[in-house]
Amino acid sequence: MMLAIAALIAGLVLLVWSADRFVEGSASTARHFGMPPLLIGMVIVGFGTSAPEMVVSALASIDGNAGIALGNAYGSNICNIALILGVSALINPIMVHSTVLRKELPILTLVIILTVVLLADLDLSRLDAVILLLVFGGLMAWTIYQGLKRKSDTLAKEVESETAEKELPLKRAVFSLLAGLLLLIVSSRILVWGAVEIAQIFGVSDMIIGLTIVAVGTSLPELASSVIAARKGEHDIALGNVLGSNLFNTLAVVGIAGSIHPFAVEPETISRDMVVMGALTISLFLIGYGFRGRQGRVNRLEGAALLLVYVGYTAWLISTVLAPV
Repeated sequence: MMLAIAALIAGLVLLVWSADRFVEGSASTARHFGMPPLLIGMVIVGFGTSAPEMVVSALASIDGNAGIALGNAYGSNICNIALILGVSALINPIMVHSTVLRKELPILTLVIILTVVLLADLDLSRLDAVILLLVFGGLMAWTIYQGLKRKSDTLAKEVESETAEKELPLKRAVFSLLAGLLLLIVSSRILVWGAVEIAQIFGVSDMIIGLTIVAVGTSLPELASSVIAARKGEHDIALGNVLGSNLFNTLAVVGIAGSIHPFAVEPETISRDMVVMGALTISLFLIGYGFRGRQGRVNRLEGAALLLVYVGYTAWLISTVLAPV
């Protein structure tokens, strides 16, 4: 048991460190090749911060651990909105200035609705996975178009400032990118093994482990970058990290996992986890979009409410583990 716990902790620590190197290296490399700042923020950083979820869920799917693959993706989505955005808003209320991010809020809501429809039959088939990946491809095409068209967006200015501070020489950036990716794969393998072993030792389902420990661990890069952005007053980066990660998780992470190994979906995933994820996503859309000319924002009170939802949801999961069979 001690070996499994050590593997879990070591995997999480190495995962967070390697993800940071990967994001830093990929962003600097893209900047060297002249990629617009908005594209760096929406595509490169979005992909980089979701890389842990992507690799962990893919490896879990290869091993046939559907619970960890799906729990990691949806648990990360819940963690991103309720925990990460909640903490960020408590530090500094988040004002939504970016036009692109305002467009992403309803898109994320529609993507969640699509996912519920696809998984309503309690099965993630290869066809479902292909649909998710096709939607992801279309979304990436739209994102690239927006990145090339809206170079003066406020998110672009914040990303430009942030990447300029951390820019690496090209050779070092490429090395950081490749080393980060390699260590990301290794650490994900260690993490998945440790998580599965702990689940088996304590008789807990893979899904619960995926929704809690693994999801929080793979969301740590988003937590770090969003909290730092909130402290600097970079509101759009803080929100963009969450929106981008949730779109990647819902479409690419689940799509890749399902295309590797189709699997059955537990009823609790729909009745419990997707209900919470859907409610959080719709709430974020309602408070962040800014209807009737109102400034979209997440204030401290709303941040505290999001944090309370996460505490309550986690307590709910723990109660299902402790409940007598």
